[in-house]
Parts: sequence; C-alpha cells; structure tokens
Amino acid sequence: MLIGEKQKTKNQNKLNSSSKKLYIQSYGCAMNFSDSEVVASILEKEGYVTTQNSDDANLILINTCSIREKAEQTVRRRIQTFKKKKEKKSNLVIGILGCMAERLKSKFLEEEKLVDLVIGPDAYRDLPKLLKETEEGRKAVNVILSKEETYADINPVRLNSNGVTAFVSIMRGCDNMCSFCVVPFTRGRERSRNPKSILKEVANLNDLGYKEVTLLGQNVDSYLWFGGGAKKDFLKLAGDQSVETTDFSNLLDLIAIANPKVRIRFSTSNPQDMKDSVLKTIAKHPNICNYIHLPVQSGSSKVLELMNRGHTREWYLDRIKAINKYIPECGLSSDFITGFCNETEEDHQLTLSLMETVKYNFSYMFHYSERPNTFAQRKLRDNVPEKVKKRRLQEIIDAQQKHSLYRNQLCLGRNYEVLIEGISKKSNTKYFGRTTQNTVVVFEKQNSKIGEFVNVKINNCSSATLIGEII
Repeated sequence: MLIGEKQKTKNQNKLNSSSKKLYIQSYGCAMNFSDSEVVASILEKEGYVTTQNSDDANLILINTCSIREKAEQTVRRRIQTFKKKKEKKSNLVIGILGCMAERLKSKFLEEEKLVDLVIGPDAYRDLPKLLKETEEGRKAVNVILSKEETYADINPVRLNSNGVTAFVSIMRGCDNMCSFCVVPFTRGRERSRNPKSILKEVANLNDLGYKEVTLLGQNVDSYLWFGGGAKKDFLKLAGDQSVETTDFSNLLDLIAIANPKVRIRFSTSNPQDMKDSVLKTIAKHPNICNYIHLPVQSGSSKVLELMNRGHTREWYLDRIKAINKYIPECGLSSDFITGFCNETEEDHQLTLSLMETVKYNFSYMFHYSERPNTFAQRKLRDNVPEKVKKRRLQEIIDAQQKHSLYRNQLCLGRNYEVLIEGISKKSNTKYFGRTTQNTVVVFEKQNSKIGEFVNVKINNCSSATLIGEII
C-alpha cells in the first residue's frame, strides 16, 4: 500500500470516530495551501479531523486569496453556498483565513453575516482560543501581523497528499512593495525560517517516502537566516561580523546534500534578487530541478518602473542569460500582468517581444485588476479600457501557447527521467508525472508505480503535455 493510501485509511478511521470535523478549502497560491496544512496540524491537537465533505463538518474554514478581485469574488460566492448548511446545522462554525481576512479584517463580519471568525496568516496559533469564543456565541477576529512568526515548529498535516510531493515553507511575507500587489499588506514583512527546522521537515518527508519537495516563499531568493526576525532588521546587524547567516544558495546546498534522493523545487523567485550563486548551486546538484519560475509581469522598463518591480527589461534578460549559461535547457515560466496603468500599445509589444526572446515553457497570465490600498490604486490611474486589456491578454495567451508547443516539440524523440505523481485524468491506464523542467508527461502504466522514477521516451506532445512511453 502506498504512503498516500495508508494515510487516507488512517484519516478515515479517525474521521469515523471523531465528533470534531474540519473542512478546509484553499484558494490562491501554493503558500495558502501550505498554510492550510499548518492550520490542520494546529487543530488536530484540538481533536479535529479533516474531512473532504463539507456536509460532515462542524467547522468550515476558507483560506482566501486577495491577489486579484476575481479571487475575492470566488470566495464570497463560496461563502454563500454554506448558508443553507449553517441554517440546518446550528453548531456549524464558518471561518475566513488568509490574505482576504487580513485585508478586510473585522469588516468581513459585517459584510458576510455567515462568518463567525476571521484569522490573518500570522494568527493561526490563536485558532483554539478563537474557537472557544465562537462557542460562547461571540464573533472572533485576530489579524495581527508578526515580524517573527514562521510556524517553524509545526509539522504540517499533509492534506489530500499523494504521498509523493509536498510543500515546505521556508519564509513568510514580502518586502518588495510592487505597486499593484497587496501581499506586503496581507502577509507582512519578510522573515525567514530557521534552516535547521527546514532540514528537519525535509528529512521527515524523506523518511515517510516523499520523493519531491517544493520550497515556498513569496520571494525565495531573498531568504536570509540571521537568527530570526524581520529581514529589514538585519541591516542593523550588518556591521557585526559575528552574525552568521544562511542565504538561499546555502540553504539549497544544505538540503540537496542531506537528501540526495529527494527532488527539490522552489517558488517563487524575484529577478532583482536572483544571484549567480543560486544558479551555480542548482547546476551543482542533480536532485535540484532544472526549472525556475521567474515572474517578469511586463516587457517594458517604463511599466516595470510604474509597477515598482525593482528591475528593468535589460536586467531581467541578463538573468535569463545567466540561467541559460549555468543551467542549459532549464525550464522557464513567468507571470504577466497586461493592461497595467499607462500601458501603451508599444509597451504591450515590448512584452510580446520579450516572450518571443525567452520562449517560456509556460506562464500565468492575467489582465490588471485594481486592488484596494495599493500604491497603484492610490496614486495611478487604471486607464486602460477593459476591452483593450482583454485583447492584449489574449495576444499574450496566444503567444505563450505557441512557445509552449515549440518547447515541447524540442523534447520529441528524447528521453527524460519522470517522477510518477498519479493517474492521468483522461485515462485510468496511464500515469502522469513531471520532468526536471516541470513539464507534465503522460504515459502507459506498464509495471511502474506511483512514486517511482522512470525513464520516458517522448513520442508526441501538445502545448501543455508531453506524451511518451517507459523505456
């Protein structure tokens, strides 16, 4: 029996005997899904068992995202679907976690009458106390941001685990203050987690049979351990030669050496912080995947300055050049926001030309939506018509599909090591997995098993998927 199947059986036995049942739903980035695992661990100590059926639950938590307006609208609609459940089950408690909770704070209780508690990303340890308040008939709120909290000592409950891949959070918060982004306001200042606790968690996952970990942070290249606290406070210690530090390249090196049979990925990088030392470390270790997600947002230096991205088009392309130098055939992906304030047609064409130069394996693409209280909302005009935004976005999507197909076609006839992650959605006779470049591969099962590394020859492809056979 696979690790994931054993865990499911164990959880089902607990669920059948438990009177405290937690249903938790996550939206947004991988950090939110990782946070939900921390929340499940905290509540497990209070006797709660997670269920995948909201009808069974007496505690429903929604881990929210505020990065785009559409994400918040999705959450609000989801809250409304729980209205009838709450009417039928008087003891049902509904809570809002994460970035949206932090942004709206107590206002959420007024806007969404169904919500009983609101908890920000740094207040999850306070959940047991807040739940007691709801049991006494009071609404509960804690959205205080922290300069210290990293949840380093908490062993996350792996929700819906396949027993093969897992997230490991290495830092929290962001100091970059991009003009369009709410993350610094909802997740606070950058602070890094003690490397010893990270190594311990990865080692534990290795012992449990996990084959791949993804190191998470809003900006992993900015990881810096100097004893704890907000990264900005390190500047006060900069002249103290006795302070020992661990940066991201050091951390990658430590994890790769200690866990040679575990694949290592990371997300997300920021162009202004990506150093050659990180690229050299990736090249040095075969178990660090040859894949980098490097968001650019725009190909225009003018727009990048308005976005307060901290880099220019030229700087970004220099980082791409360095990646290709140290890690040939590295898989590359990016983020794009089209239709940002004052973006002209010329700016848009610069984005398309940058895409043509890099030819990403895949990308995440959106048109700009104004977020409350950001610098862009307060000081810039959202002056690109919606129709133009949508047209430009479609042109970016079309370009990316062309480039994705181009990258995948280069793989035809070649052999790749693939980690089997699960059964293909389209066929029970096939598995899917990913190459070191993070490209999805589908192939016939043969005698292989989930969690194994197999060599696959690529025979066909689409813009999204490689199709092959085990050799």
